[in-house]
Amino acid sequence: MSRDNKKFSFEDIPGWVHLVFIGIIVLVIAFSIFKLVRWNMGTAELDTSDTGSLEVEVLDQVFLLTDDKKAGHEYDDEETILFLGNDALTYDASETGVANQIGSKLGATVINCGFPGSTVANKNTEFSDDYKLDAYSFVNVVNSMVSGDFSRMEECASSMDDYAYTSTSWELNNVDMNKIDTIVIYYNAQDYLNMRVGMNPDNEYDPVTYRGALNSGIKALQEKYPYIRIVCLSFTMCYAYDSNGQIVSGDRVDFGNGKLTTYLQFMIDVSGERGVTFIDDYYGTIHEDNSTEWLLDNIHVNAACNEHVAQHFVNVIYPDGI
Repeated sequence: MSRDNKKFSFEDIPGWVHLVFIGIIVLVIAFSIFKLVRWNMGTAELDTSDTGSLEVEVLDQVFLLTDDKKAGHEYDDEETILFLGNDALTYDASETGVANQIGSKLGATVINCGFPGSTVANKNTEFSDDYKLDAYSFVNVVNSMVSGDFSRMEECASSMDDYAYTSTSWELNNVDMNKIDTIVIYYNAQDYLNMRVGMNPDNEYDPVTYRGALNSGIKALQEKYPYIRIVCLSFTMCYAYDSNGQIVSGDRVDFGNGKLTTYLQFMIDVSGERGVTFIDDYYGTIHEDNSTEWLLDNIHVNAACNEHVAQHFVNVIYPDGI
């Protein structure tokens, strides 16, 4: 057979070409695995630029009040924001806290009505004096607001160690809701850490579940105050202890009701269903690589993180100012 008619064979490919091809395949697989693991660990870069980081997908979703809901409400020249939450608001209630930083950036009036250690959901189906903190859960705070009955909150406050329960109950009872333009719901990961049930598929308003309590509370606010814009601020990443007593990211520990991201998804879903704005401070803020720069302990954030959360809020809700 002539040289020109000889058929091509893989044996004719030099050995080094095989090695290069195999090397490329190995590198592609390794890079794909690295990116997948890094994404699951929540190690995207902090978004501090004007254009944002390409590795961060922030899950903000914005809803505006329709004209019919705003009709009949008299708007004044002052922007007034009511904050409902827990340690996310009260751990630092000074000028470096989230609420006051937002007020300062906007020149707005802010009312901080957070209750330390409280959760979105109730611990008990029926209120019990054995766990008086349930009086300050999000769903029960809203029930007091829409009913005008703050007696349980005021009664329980006398037995609490922190005077904030007394002062905040009084302040919330005396808020003129006709002046409120925006309600911000901002709780840290206490529901996850206190192992509140995530959801009840048979009851979308179950107050002992995170999803149900959030859904119930927002629905009640919307029915009572249709003219007030509601914003859900997500919690940031925190740490928890696994079954071996090792401290790890909440992304990795499931206490039986889902990981921390499960609760995040519940807030996203409820916000979308109820048509309220959701601001994502989970992705693009704290992750394991930068947590020492942003966390004071396993869950509470520092002033720098508060500033980041406040600026994110302002950018999303008031992009053109008040």
